[in-house]
Amino acid sequence: MNKNRNFKPCDLVIYGALGDLSTRKLLISLYRLEKSDLLEPDTRIIGIDRHDKEDSEFVELAYKSLQDFLKNTIDETVWQRFSSRLSYLKIDLTQMDQYHQLHDVIDSKSRVMVNYFSVAPFLFKDICRGLDQCGVLNDESRMVMEKPIGHDLKSSIEINDAVAGVFNDDQIFRIDHYLGKETVLNLLALRFANSIFTTNWDHNTIDHIQITVAEEVGIEGRFEYFDKTGQLRDMLQNHLLQILTFVAMEPPVNLEAQSIHNEKIKVLAALRPITKCTVEDVTVRGQYTKGFLKADEVPGYLEEEGANTESTTESFVAIRVDIDNWRWAGVPFYLRTGKRMNYKRTEIVVYFKHLPHNIFADSFRQLPPNKLIIHLQPNEGVEVEMLNKVPGIDGDIKLQKTKLDLSFSETFKEKRIFGGYEKLILEVLRGNPTLFLSREEIEQAWTWIDSIQDAWGSSSDVPKPYPAGTWGPIASDSLLARDGRSWEG
Repeated sequence: MNKNRNFKPCDLVIYGALGDLSTRKLLISLYRLEKSDLLEPDTRIIGIDRHDKEDSEFVELAYKSLQDFLKNTIDETVWQRFSSRLSYLKIDLTQMDQYHQLHDVIDSKSRVMVNYFSVAPFLFKDICRGLDQCGVLNDESRMVMEKPIGHDLKSSIEINDAVAGVFNDDQIFRIDHYLGKETVLNLLALRFANSIFTTNWDHNTIDHIQITVAEEVGIEGRFEYFDKTGQLRDMLQNHLLQILTFVAMEPPVNLEAQSIHNEKIKVLAALRPITKCTVEDVTVRGQYTKGFLKADEVPGYLEEEGANTESTTESFVAIRVDIDNWRWAGVPFYLRTGKRMNYKRTEIVVYFKHLPHNIFADSFRQLPPNKLIIHLQPNEGVEVEMLNKVPGIDGDIKLQKTKLDLSFSETFKEKRIFGGYEKLILEVLRGNPTLFLSREEIEQAWTWIDSIQDAWGSSSDVPKPYPAGTWGPIASDSLLARDGRSWEG
């Protein structure tokens, strides 16, 4: 029995349907939703791209993507059901006269038209104009925008203005797939449903917080795109800042989208600007050189295919972030993200303050701090690191570090952990805006990121080299060492 019966079916139109995001993420996620019986029976998926394809060729491409990423786990019965939803249209998105083809496939009376912009942001304005002129939109229509929404505040405003000229704000879904991850959403429950954390979540008890998003992958053939973007804009401006806001925000009034957006915006507005006077003290840029990952030699950034050998674009960033409000006064947040690092890892580590007096000096000259470790990927779960007595009857009390481990896969064995895109695509189809970004959030984030870019632009400092397969340049360790701290792991 379908679990989505109370929701109106949709015509999900994917612009850029033959591209990397569509074939590697969107189609895979939609198949998984089909397998979980979460797609409304009459929902259809329409791929749009500029290349000549028959419907059958698009279906074949989708099947190959499933084979590549799901290996031998394709359920043929599910696939037959899923493939029957797929169709394809050839449209050059820059040509307004080609959008009329949508009239033949869109059924606005019985389905909601959901437009997924899986293309470069410079095409957003063209798509909006084409949709507006061909007359297929109505008040129920929706659109989904992928990051990055611009490359600075000015370009972000231009994109948002163009989209706002066609879609109302409640029709726009700005997506960051990290916000669909179970462990990110669990931050709300962890913080606001458990008094042990709710009453101990400020400068009185927390020493500092670390957020790490480490990638094993390099540029993966995207040198031209990435070199114009860099790790600061590509990862920190969206993923890391979104995680930061969930960790640092005040309790929302309720779980409605606007209540959550309001609290996140307050955090972003309280970020201390980084200026040319402070940038070298609180930021580190890195660029990977050749090295080894899992015993395989990999090239350096400047040796990648199509590389500009004079490039000074950063593939690694570490930043000390200060939030100038009452709750977090004096508590630094250390953020780092990089490519070609030792292994894939996304986690939050909350370090609690040292106890002022130690009666267990025989075990530890200084008692180590308690830590809350939230693993976002790849092994989702929560750990609390604490001290326990070592069992024994010799009369001495010896302490040992131990962990209380809540592994999602072990605790919720009967529940499948959905991916970020699966969750967010389903929420778009349902019309629920809670897990998406507001325009003000994005523009507030760009305001802060632009302060860093401007400061770097006025500095003679260049990215520091680090071998692939390591945790970044030595200078990132020094960033914490100056404060008497060190990175987790």
